Amino acid sequence: MNKVKLGNQGLIIPSIGLGCMGMTGFGDADMYGKTDEKEAIATIHRSLELGGNFLDTADLYGPFKNEQLIAKAIDGNRDQYIIATKFGWEIDDNDKVTWAINGSKDYIKKAVERSLKNLKTDYIDLYYMHRLDKNTPIEETVEAMAELVKEGKVGYIGLSEVSSETVKRAHVVHPITAVQSEFSLFERTVEEKGVIKTLNELEIGFVAYSPLGRGFLSGQIRSIDDLPENDFRRGIPRFQEQYFHKNIELVEAIESLAKEKNISSSQLALAWIISKGIIPIPGTKRRKYLEQNIEASKIVLSEADLQKLESIVPLGTDTGATYDEFGMGLLDY
Repeated sequence: MNKVKLGNQGLIIPSIGLGCMGMTGFGDADMYGKTDEKEAIATIHRSLELGGNFLDTADLYGPFKNEQLIAKAIDGNRDQYIIATKFGWEIDDNDKVTWAINGSKDYIKKAVERSLKNLKTDYIDLYYMHRLDKNTPIEETVEAMAELVKEGKVGYIGLSEVSSETVKRAHVVHPITAVQSEFSLFERTVEEKGVIKTLNELEIGFVAYSPLGRGFLSGQIRSIDDLPENDFRRGIPRFQEQYFHKNIELVEAIESLAKEKNISSSQLALAWIISKGIIPIPGTKRRKYLEQNIEASKIVLSEADLQKLESIVPLGTDTGATYDEFGMGLLDY
């Protein structure tokens, strides 16, 4: 797989990463259907074989179960992987999520030690602030993250779901290597709000989570009933009645274009993101889909292809909010 620079601080990664969130449940619920630890670990190993050694996780996922799963998968082979994890959702001493965001210096120190322990490593390649703590100045949060870099516990630092203004303020304190936000044919808020323009100007990398529109763009979802009963997507507006059928029509148009090129709709959606110089981290827990996703990194789209695709889902198309009201309130836009 092609290797690319993420930001301008020296981090080199493959052109497509692996989102690991769905490999473990969250509390008593499964994030994207049933989990299978053995297959998840096999998927991580297969990714490495194919050159996909950039793994994305967070302390929130589980909580901690996801980091612990990755520790098992990379055991004895740590130096072959680039690990990105996140902090910010406050998790108390009883391992319970409080649903507050905490970017204070004391909490960051605690969170990084916990992640290092769960990942069974002495360093984290890329450490993100998962959400902005609106009660703590971003300068204070980044200063604490910069200390972790000096201590050798963290290689590079990143932010997630932040505005241009926050990025600029943070970057003054310590160079930001990457910003991670939701981005897909179905979700382009960061483009509309000028965040991507700011990142390009400052030479900060952009990592796109949910690049397949939380599964919509895979073409695997045709009705609400295709989602397991405890799947968290059932609570997201995009999957609700008022948007669902309109979104299916968009998917069908994308599938038609993909068919012309003899590729899947997922591969087309990922190739579109890669063509923009953005790193997608599609989540999967199965080798079959991983292999299909990685193949997308080899697809070259012409200018005509890109124009056709963007005419199906023009910038500004409303496909429904990606979180419930609480979740949307935590985004920094």
